Amino acid sequence: MIKRLLPAAFFVGLMTASSHALAEDEFEQCLVRLQGEARQAGVPEQIVREVVPTLEERQRVVKLDRSQPEFVQTFGQYLSMRVNGSRINTGRKLFQKHRDFLDILTRQYGIPGQYLVSFWGLETNFGGYLGNIPTLDSLATLACDPRRSAFFTTEFVTALQLMHREGLQPDDMKGSWAGAVGHTQFMPSSYMRYAVDGDGDGAIDLWRSERDALASGANFLSQLGWKAGQRWGREVVLPDDFDFFATGRANRADLRTWGGRGVKTVFNRDLPAADMSGAVLVPAGASGPAFLVYDNFNVIMRWNKSESYALSVGLLADRIKGSPGLKNKPAAGPGVRYEDIGKAQQKLLELGYDPGPVDGIWGSATRQALSQWQRDQNRVADGFPAPAVIGALLAQSSD
Repeated sequence: MIKRLLPAAFFVGLMTASSHALAEDEFEQCLVRLQGEARQAGVPEQIVREVVPTLEERQRVVKLDRSQPEFVQTFGQYLSMRVNGSRINTGRKLFQKHRDFLDILTRQYGIPGQYLVSFWGLETNFGGYLGNIPTLDSLATLACDPRRSAFFTTEFVTALQLMHREGLQPDDMKGSWAGAVGHTQFMPSSYMRYAVDGDGDGAIDLWRSERDALASGANFLSQLGWKAGQRWGREVVLPDDFDFFATGRANRADLRTWGGRGVKTVFNRDLPAADMSGAVLVPAGASGPAFLVYDNFNVIMRWNKSESYALSVGLLADRIKGSPGLKNKPAAGPGVRYEDIGKAQQKLLELGYDPGPVDGIWGSATRQALSQWQRDQNRVADGFPAPAVIGALLAQSSD
């Protein structure tokens, strides 16, 4: 899940707050509260009495919850780190290794196997790193922190229920700082709701069973609404006179409409005459690659609310299946500072455009607001925060 950031002016105070730990007695009092929540949810008394009081506050977890990198990665930077030669080669080998089982999952859930391997690769590098922070400690720490206490209290209690259901010990449960676990990095609530027994041993273990993890990913995507027989999207070529103001996931049209606007496949062929709708994305701006994304792209984004992540899943899946790389590769380029994004959002607001929250995140609302400003300034309205564009925006008078 993408974290919402506070305005840049508040970053210093936020980081200062992250270094503050609860007093020992406050954390113990919170554990008592969590014991009560667990009892109400029907967690066995033995776990409530013997496990919960032994948990430790993890100050590093709170710091990670508060921390933000200095720069926002460009799409080119993001993609090169996640869809590279090593990951493609490993993904292809694992796709072949699990081919028979993946075919079974495709027949049962409608999810092609290359997508499941792609998620596996992006989440944990195919199980290479599952996380090493004790899950119950992490969730208890975040449940006792006021920022998102309600959410993590629910996840904590669910983790205890999972522990009981699957016969796990606390030491068995390790994962990310936020409590995501296993090969596919499920939060406890997703584990409880969507995880299934893929290897037929009568238990569900996303840490140790690759088949459980792959089957659970298939069930999750199916439940989220994956459309069997459809792809995630494709790279396309846009005409020279294309109106970039029409890009973005909010601007959907059927394939015939996009074809009428001059959009073609990367092989300069007409788009298929399928009864489908999609949206055009230009994550690296007008000079970078363009993508026409379909309904299954939105399903991927329900797994992780990042367009760069969803594009990487789709592109890695294509490469695992044997497709060539992008025809138009995005430039790596320098990232954009969170502080500058916050300033740009504030300037757009002052100029009468709605960028959404002034939070330092370049989301769809900010992209649309910048695109509107670019169009009004007779610029290419691609909504891309190139340094020159941000500089021009910030230099404009608000009068």
